[in-house]
Amino acid sequence: MSLINRKISSTENIQKQDLRLLLRLAPFLRPYKKIALIAIIALIFSSLAFLLFGQGIKLFIDEGIYTLDNKAMLLIAVVLITMVVATFVRFYFVSWIGERVSNDVRLAVFNHLLTLHPHYFEVNRSGEINARLTTDTTLLQSIFGFSISMALSSVLLFFGGLTMMIITNLKLAIIVLVSVPIILLPMAIYGRRLRSLSRKSQDTVADIGTYAGEIVQNIKVVQSFTREPEESQAFSEEVEKAFTVAKKRIMQSSLLIAAAMILVFTGLGSMIWAGAKDVANGQITAGELAAFVFYAIMVARSVAVISEIYGQLQRAAGATERLLELLAEKSQIFAPVAPRKLDNGALSLSFNNVHFSYPSRPEQSALEELTFKVKEGETVAIVGLSGAGKTTIFELLQRFYDPSRGSIDVSDINLVDLDPKTLRSSIGVVPQQPTLFSADVTHNIGYGNPAANLNQIKDAAKEAYALEFIEQLPDGFGSYLGEQGVRLSGGQRQRIAIARAILKDPSILLLDEATSALDADSEQKVQDALKVLMEGRTTLIIAHRLATIMHADRILLIDKGRLIAEGSHQDLLSSSKLYKKLCELQFNF
Repeated sequence: MSLINRKISSTENIQKQDLRLLLRLAPFLRPYKKIALIAIIALIFSSLAFLLFGQGIKLFIDEGIYTLDNKAMLLIAVVLITMVVATFVRFYFVSWIGERVSNDVRLAVFNHLLTLHPHYFEVNRSGEINARLTTDTTLLQSIFGFSISMALSSVLLFFGGLTMMIITNLKLAIIVLVSVPIILLPMAIYGRRLRSLSRKSQDTVADIGTYAGEIVQNIKVVQSFTREPEESQAFSEEVEKAFTVAKKRIMQSSLLIAAAMILVFTGLGSMIWAGAKDVANGQITAGELAAFVFYAIMVARSVAVISEIYGQLQRAAGATERLLELLAEKSQIFAPVAPRKLDNGALSLSFNNVHFSYPSRPEQSALEELTFKVKEGETVAIVGLSGAGKTTIFELLQRFYDPSRGSIDVSDINLVDLDPKTLRSSIGVVPQQPTLFSADVTHNIGYGNPAANLNQIKDAAKEAYALEFIEQLPDGFGSYLGEQGVRLSGGQRQRIAIARAILKDPSILLLDEATSALDADSEQKVQDALKVLMEGRTTLIIAHRLATIMHADRILLIDKGRLIAEGSHQDLLSSSKLYKKLCELQFNF
């Protein structure tokens, strides 16, 4: 089933399940059941105290107001103190649960994201994923931390108030009960529409975040092409789309609340009119009418609160559906039940009739019948035109994808028989465009080995010829590098990435022309460092420069995903027209 079909199916399911989707978050509440029990007990006490307050009013009006009887005042005082204490306990623990559960959901979603295959992130926008991590989980926090508590309290007060109304005066209670079904009817009608609009509203907000994130990330390109006015207009249109959907959602919410209020106060007014006649005729006391009005207002308020929270719960159902949809996503790359182990030291590599197409482009082959071997400790350069499949080889070696046909072996062990974590821990990668984190130098280099101390990090930086410029930074190894290492030059970023690989001390090195962004002096220094690093290690290099090719043990010439020639530089120069062309155009030969 395609991703789009899955989303459509999932949307249909939520239409059928309604608020029952929220019950699927019960596992996140289970660890805090003791705290939830305390909150529920406090909720019951606060509700009972509120109900008893009506009897205190009755007693005070019928007896205490004339005699200043201390019993009525004492009852009211005890009830008020109980209600305040119970409400404090309820609010604190319910809010605590809301914060805890939303954080647990956020952590579960993030941890699951870390396990997903790269293809998932190719077909899903990062801004939408971030919205699920932030906006949707924040909405759940407000629901679990406040709305559900208020809903439960209102339900208890609704039924408790109805019971006390019947006990106090049956005739007036019937008037109120007749109006209850009429009040609940608009909630059912508008609630369904509201939930659908809430899902659309959340999706449009996610679109805004995605668009803004992409523009901010590529701000230099936007400003270089002076596209600020166009981007501002485009973003304004995205905001207006979200506002249009939000207006519809707000209208439905407003109509829901307004309809409930009109019906509630109509019934309440009829009840007060009938009660006043009974007091005038001496059929009930003023205290009974006051208590009944108190309970009626309590019931009306409960209905109003429930109607408002019902809309919020509809929004929570939309957020829950989006989060559960993400948590249900299965990774296409997983560890075997009984993974095999890799030996320490240099490892051999082999591609055996490998065929592969990217999931996002299944009709286009990235590799076709690719077969080659790399001996232990051998350095092999991979050359070819852009799009030939060089980077794909690196991605398959790290098992970001599995080949559709054929196999890839590391020391005669098929990659699918290895735990991906074990495999990747044996591989060090230095890309042509290195990725740095928005942190300091120590964090970025130490990412290669979390157990390394500062001295080891400095030694790795020294071997990568990065120590000199690092020490010139404002805070040395504690200097913040900015997003994607924006405060460093291209060559400096690359040397940080090389230091990270040196610190990892891998058995297999994958170098995507690690010196391509360096000047001549720095390149020579880093080449010397890489030569030391490559000793005793199996190394694959995507080559863009002649100097890289010259010191490789062997060269693989790739074209359209196929291996068309291999050998030394001189052999290929004399036997392959494509290789000679590459040397003339790409390697400045």
